[in-house]
Amino acid sequence: MNVALHPGDCSEDLASALAMAGIDPTPVDSLEAVALETSGEWSVLVVELGDQPMRRLRHVGALAEESGLPILVVVEPVHFPLVEKASGVTDLITSPVDAAELGLRIRRLGRLAEEDGVLRYKDLALNPLTYQATLSGEPLDLTFMEYELLRFFVENQGRVWTREQLLSKVWGYDYFGGARTVDVHVRRLRAKLGEERARWITTVRSVGYRFG
Repeated sequence: MNVALHPGDCSEDLASALAMAGIDPTPVDSLEAVALETSGEWSVLVVELGDQPMRRLRHVGALAEESGLPILVVVEPVHFPLVEKASGVTDLITSPVDAAELGLRIRRLGRLAEEDGVLRYKDLALNPLTYQATLSGEPLDLTFMEYELLRFFVENQGRVWTREQLLSKVWGYDYFGGARTVDVHVRRLRAKLGEERARWITTVRSVGYRFG
C-alpha cells in the first residue's frame, strides 16, 4: 500500500511513528502533485496540520476533491475542534502519534479505498470516504464528531459503551470537556435521526449507551 505525505516535510514524531509502523510515505508538496499522481499510485494521503492548522485544513477539501483519496489528518489536541468543522477529512489521529494506531488507521483507510466501504444500518448509510450520511436516501447533516460517533455505533452494534470508552474510542484522547460531551452529541444525533430512529441509541442507566 502506497501512502502520500502532504506537506512533504513532517515532524520527528510523525516520521518516527511512520517508520515504526513500517510505512515509507512519498512526500508531496503541492495540490497539483497529489492530483497528478493518484491514478492508482497511492491509497491514502496523510496531512499533518502542525502549527498552521487553518491553512492546511483549507487545502484538505481541495485535496479530497482533486485526488479522491481518503485523507488522514494528524492534529494537535488543542486544534481538534477546528477539524470538526473541516470538509474532506476521512479520519484523524492526535499527536503525539502512537505508531500502532497510526498503522492501523492508515491500513484501514487503504482497505476502504479499495472497497465500497459504505456502512449500513436499516435505512441509514454512511460513506467513510466522503463523510456523507443519508437516511432513506436523503442527506443527513452531521458535524464531524456526530458522524464519527454514529459511525462508531454502527460499526460496534449491540454492546454497551461507557462514556469514558466512547471518549477514548471516538475522540481519541481525554477530551477536555469530559464525559458530558458524549451526552451532548448523543442528544444531537437523536434529534437529527428523528423520533423513530432515535430509539436506535439506547441509554443504559448508570453505564452508557448501546446502538442497535
